[in-house]
Amino acid sequence: MKKLLNIFALGLLLTLGACSSVQYNTTRVQSLDFSHYKTYGWLPPVDSLSKDYFNNDIANTNILEAANQELEAMGLQYSKENPDLLFRYISIVNNKSRAVYGSSYYGWGGWGPWGWYSPYGWYGYGGYHYPIGSEKYRYAHLIIEAVDRQSNSVIWQARGSSELRTPEAAINKLPEVVSGIFKQYPMKRKK
Repeated sequence: MKKLLNIFALGLLLTLGACSSVQYNTTRVQSLDFSHYKTYGWLPPVDSLSKDYFNNDIANTNILEAANQELEAMGLQYSKENPDLLFRYISIVNNKSRAVYGSSYYGWGGWGPWGWYSPYGWYGYGGYHYPIGSEKYRYAHLIIEAVDRQSNSVIWQARGSSELRTPEAAINKLPEVVSGIFKQYPMKRKK
């Protein structure tokens, strides 16, 4: 029984850990060979809904420095004049809400006479969950796009998304998110 409780506790920790982790998604032009791109530059960031969170000098510096590091590690060179690729980023913060549930248990069970868990259930042998309200939270997305300068079309886009607890923590985590985004890029690191 103790083993079952340990498995439950481990599952709960993994579930809570997954809630705060970053999820990555990417899309690209599948038929395109990205190895012929040698230089890159930056477009201004796209105006977003996140002015209070990521539209500041610290966030901008964290994003650009981390991205430049990743791009140079792939062998691309920064160029102000006639780069092959132009990169830009978009930051979005959505206000969301989710249901909060309460539980009702019935039946036998509980803690036995020696402090042991009864075999009939944690609080009983059955129960149900019901909504008792809602909580508001913020969900942040950082999107980085690569634009082919010749065709002026987006050829690659990747997004890192996670729940946002505080603006300061999110800004400090930006280099890690940018690194995760560029792991989705079709070229591998050379260094």
